[in-house]
Amino acid sequence: MEQTRESFFVKAYNPILQAGLTYAGVLVMIAGGAIVKATGLLPVSPRFPWMCAAAFMLLFALFNSVFALATKNMGKYWGRSMYSFLGLAAIAGFTAYLTSSLTINEAGSFRWIYIVVTIGYLIFLGMVSLLRTIVDFAQKEEWNQPRIRQKPRRGDRDKHIK
Repeated sequence: MEQTRESFFVKAYNPILQAGLTYAGVLVMIAGGAIVKATGLLPVSPRFPWMCAAAFMLLFALFNSVFALATKNMGKYWGRSMYSFLGLAAIAGFTAYLTSSLTINEAGSFRWIYIVVTIGYLIFLGMVSLLRTIVDFAQKEEWNQPRIRQKPRRGDRDKHIK
């Protein structure tokens, strides 16, 4: 009986799955912060849920961009990635709002952090798309072997000078 093993990375190319796993990470971290706050072990800032949401959005942006290198259909991946990122930003922000009772404007600089992470994500995807285009072009291009040139020998160079 032959078993085929698929790598985790093959399954991770789905941006919707990536966003779902990232949101699960947001929930775990916010719940962990709530537990730490309830037990009184450490003081937890009321803005902690917003920090978790922004940090996991940055992780999604980074890993989603890296996984884009290995996808076969960049256009389809790009669209699904954009929608996944927007959904993750909205749902993580809403969760942070529900758990902290602070709007994004009341959470201090997290509105700007959201904007910077979003712009950074667009730049990451743009760079990966450009790199992917260059690599695809280089692989399709037929490269001719460069001509081997021989250096003129010392005696030959002197003949041309005279």
